[in-house]
Amino acid sequence: MTWEIAFVLLLIAGALVVFVKELLPIEVTAIGLTTILLVVGLIDVEQALSGLSNPAVVTIGALFVLSHALTKTGLLDVAARQLGDMVGDKQWFGVAIMLVAVSLLSAFLSNTAVVAMFMPLAIQLSRRFRISPSKILLPLSYAAIVGGTLTLVGTSTNLIVNAIAIESGQPPLGMFEFARLGWVYLVVGLAYILLFARRLLPSRAVISSLTHKYHMGTYLTELRVNEGSPLVGRSAKEVGINQHYDITILAIIRGGERYDENIRNIQLQAGDILIGRGIVDDIMRLRKEQGVQLLTDIKLSDEELASADQVLAEGLVAPTSPLIGKTLREIDFRRHYGAFVLAVRHHASIMRTKIAHIPLRVADTLLMLAPRERLNDLRRSEDLIIISEVDAKLVRERLWWVAVLIIPVLVVLVAAEVVDILQGAVVAVVVLLLLRVVEMREVYRSVDWSVLFLIAAFVPVGYAMTQTGAASYVATGMTSLAYLFPVEWIPIAALALLYLATAILTQMVSNNATAIILAPVAISMAGALQVDARPLLMAVAFASSAAFMTPMSYQTNLMVYGPGSYRFSDYMRFGLAPNVLFWLLGVLLIPRLWPF
Repeated sequence: MTWEIAFVLLLIAGALVVFVKELLPIEVTAIGLTTILLVVGLIDVEQALSGLSNPAVVTIGALFVLSHALTKTGLLDVAARQLGDMVGDKQWFGVAIMLVAVSLLSAFLSNTAVVAMFMPLAIQLSRRFRISPSKILLPLSYAAIVGGTLTLVGTSTNLIVNAIAIESGQPPLGMFEFARLGWVYLVVGLAYILLFARRLLPSRAVISSLTHKYHMGTYLTELRVNEGSPLVGRSAKEVGINQHYDITILAIIRGGERYDENIRNIQLQAGDILIGRGIVDDIMRLRKEQGVQLLTDIKLSDEELASADQVLAEGLVAPTSPLIGKTLREIDFRRHYGAFVLAVRHHASIMRTKIAHIPLRVADTLLMLAPRERLNDLRRSEDLIIISEVDAKLVRERLWWVAVLIIPVLVVLVAAEVVDILQGAVVAVVVLLLLRVVEMREVYRSVDWSVLFLIAAFVPVGYAMTQTGAASYVATGMTSLAYLFPVEWIPIAALALLYLATAILTQMVSNNATAIILAPVAISMAGALQVDARPLLMAVAFASSAAFMTPMSYQTNLMVYGPGSYRFSDYMRFGLAPNVLFWLLGVLLIPRLWPF
């Protein structure tokens, strides 16, 4: 082993540790990895920047825009609502219909967009059927994942493998070529979900009471302004209740009338009742210093907290949200969005105090109190995914039908080999811009830049693995293990080992990073075995998408983590079987569908 090979492999191993421990954002780690390779001279400047012009990166960016153009019409929201009305009270039949719809849509649209649109329907079905959302939300993510294996555009990993195949001199992968095995995965995956979700997934998330779910009872209180209080004649802003006591006033009740808006500037009167959120020590200090009377210090329910015009709802920080990395205070959330944030859930942790100072992250869930009419505005902003029943309407903006038709037309043209996927996707985006169906600001907002930067930064890593011989070294190691089997089984054994290594790695890091690292290994293995590289590349593509066992392995898994009140062990318990099943099916069927 040369020092270059050892250095590249150790560097990748170190990056994987950083990924798993979440020490840095994954795209930052990837950029750092490329920078180190450039500094030590293992790649040149041109190669370091090559990821920005990589066909997969450009295509994925264009597909984000096309998905946004379709979702902004509201057509899929309306379809999801009608689907919910159609299933009536047929419990698991209704869930099955929803999962099939999610799978088929995910074959052509962004998985995260599809899951975002169907999460409110999943919550609605949970409430209607009186089952825990944790029984439905993770299956929703899994359905999107398996649906993405049906087409070239179904998931970014397929596009990455296709780009690497073309760069290595292999024929491009067809639009529906993946469906040969994808349909098998879809049927087996959905059958597993419907048979075992009820048994293996916990009944943990309680949909009936959000205040109970977030343990908010002891943090919500009612305070009455006494005669002679220093608060009389002054506003909450003037007194600095939020700054000095870290107490948020949610509403003011005066003579039976409730004020929910602009309450910071309302001059308080004796007898006013303040509904506030804060910790007990701060509430008691406010009581002592400002002459307020503590009416209750426990358990305001959902109904008591919300009024006719206010609703309690959960909002998920979207992957493309400008909220990521910022605090509620920095963005002045209450003024900007017209809603109060009562609590923040990050993975399994619920934060109720000092939440204004917590930088938000992808898939954080915000418990909000907002005017009913603001929920649709919040959802249309795409900054948050509102996990509640929202009025779904078809948005008939100018030339809206172009956005509906453009993806099916693109799929047909690519499948007929009239255009390749990169040309077609870019031209489609340009058409939408020229017709003003979407604006440039929407293009910037709709692209998940973290995904693009991750892929662009990892493409040079693939070059480094090939140039230094690291890919060949890993391939030789796997191939030597395959040679332990009878001669006629060697290619299949090599495929089995490659699939298994890819499936294990994708549970720990991004599926895109996994595909970039192991696709060159697949090509090197094919060269060592003197066989066609296509079946090995297909093994990498399908195994990279088999991300079922951890929340961080796939973005949709992370999206349902908080709303479903899942634990890490839930993913391991429910995701192990489909991973093993798909591995066995892949080893059995890939050599038959794509012969060596």
